[in-house]
Amino acid sequence: MSSYADLGRPPLDGRRITQALQRTSELWREVHVVARTGSTNSDLVARAAAGEGEGLVLAAEEQDAGRGRLDRVWTAPPRSALTFSVLLRPPLPPSARPLLPLLAGLSVVDALADRYGVDASLKWPNDVLARERKLAGILAEAVDDAVVIGIGLNVLQRIGELPVDTAVALNALTEEAVDRSIVLLAVLRAFEARYAALLEADGDPADLLASYRLHCSTLGLQVRVELDGETLRGRAVDVDERGHLMVDVDGEIRHIAAGDVIHVRRD
Repeated sequence: MSSYADLGRPPLDGRRITQALQRTSELWREVHVVARTGSTNSDLVARAAAGEGEGLVLAAEEQDAGRGRLDRVWTAPPRSALTFSVLLRPPLPPSARPLLPLLAGLSVVDALADRYGVDASLKWPNDVLARERKLAGILAEAVDDAVVIGIGLNVLQRIGELPVDTAVALNALTEEAVDRSIVLLAVLRAFEARYAALLEADGDPADLLASYRLHCSTLGLQVRVELDGETLRGRAVDVDERGHLMVDVDGEIRHIAAGDVIHVRRD
């Protein structure tokens, strides 16, 4: 008997998810599920460096050293969350690659709206929010011509199990019973649709950024941006063609490639 049987959280079925994807997918080759690992991103980064091809998805039932931005550690109880990474080798110009984390966030928003009717939003640069609480986080890492994108999505956590007090789990947002395998399948299909559209556009960001702007709750807010050795305060007004956040600081537009953004208020 599984040591997790008493949790009431069924395991991910990598074989069935792979079979479902392979009926229509031109991107995803395999969904490989492991019981436990330190970080799915670290594992796929190593495999990418060793020459692994595009289209591999690695999911972990338990992650004990998951990483967010700034090397923050992210953990969750066994089988309570979706912690997975995807390996891409995008035939895109270097200028388009910073758009991939934004694309991943949009994919989560798309999937949860289509499958569960959840109205989620995006907090620049890498968080998915619902009811102004963190639902998912995203981390992208480049390895030569490959990009590994990790997604940590709160799904079945109970009160007290969430990684931070300001987080929320999907099962608190819908009355429908939530199956992590179905959620993963929905996110991967949404991701492939967004990715195919970006490739078809040869990396032109116009359509992707138009969608991102519609869903980005950061835009229009007064924000505080913590940079390395500097703190900016101003109004988030847009994202540029590279996906950088544009902040109006006392009349000067600053383009932020990376930083911690704190929402302050809407004007």
